[in-house]
Amino acid sequence: MSQVRVRFAPSPTGYLHVGGARTALFNWLYARQTGGKFILRIEDTDTQRSSEAMVRGILEGMAWLGLDYDEGPFFQSDNADQHRAAAQQLLANGAAYRDFTPKQERDDATIKQDIAKERVVNPFRDLPVAESDARAANGEPFVIRFKVPAEGKTSFEDAVFGTQERDYHDIEDLVLLRSDGHPLYNLSVVCDDIAMGITHVIRGQDHLSNTHKQVL
Repeated sequence: MSQVRVRFAPSPTGYLHVGGARTALFNWLYARQTGGKFILRIEDTDTQRSSEAMVRGILEGMAWLGLDYDEGPFFQSDNADQHRAAAQQLLANGAAYRDFTPKQERDDATIKQDIAKERVVNPFRDLPVAESDARAANGEPFVIRFKVPAEGKTSFEDAVFGTQERDYHDIEDLVLLRSDGHPLYNLSVVCDDIAMGITHVIRGQDHLSNTHKQVL
């Protein structure tokens, strides 16, 4: 078995709260119990809400709790170029596509999908590559979306809740890059977990829905 590598990855959009401290403690304990590595990664992809004051609060909270880390703190924003490159690779491989829908219409479609509880097919999902390239070259704004398979389901094993399955048609084609080229969370977290060799993800139950997207 390879060495255990776990990470605590808070967002600096608020102070370290009890739930975050609990997650950090579980990761720290697992690393120490198994002789693994405990990594601290600050997930600052939300540039509008992240702040240095919150970063300091997280670091001070970790120190107060006595949770020492073996690597870090790393900042997710430092890897933005690698995240953008990953999105472009997915685009080149046909696993992602450009969505030229205006922002308000995108927001409306998301609301409609949430109400319907199933995916709304994006009109740009199967746009010919040549046409997509031409529109992008002409400066038309777009976001890059991951192309979730049309049929089947995603599945993963959770050590607490067991096998977790979700039909693909219940998962929207998630945005990887915003129109300004900024990488979003579900892309960045996967890229960084792979790059850092994370072997186990220990986090709150509220992230179960994100996991279905990230294993894709």
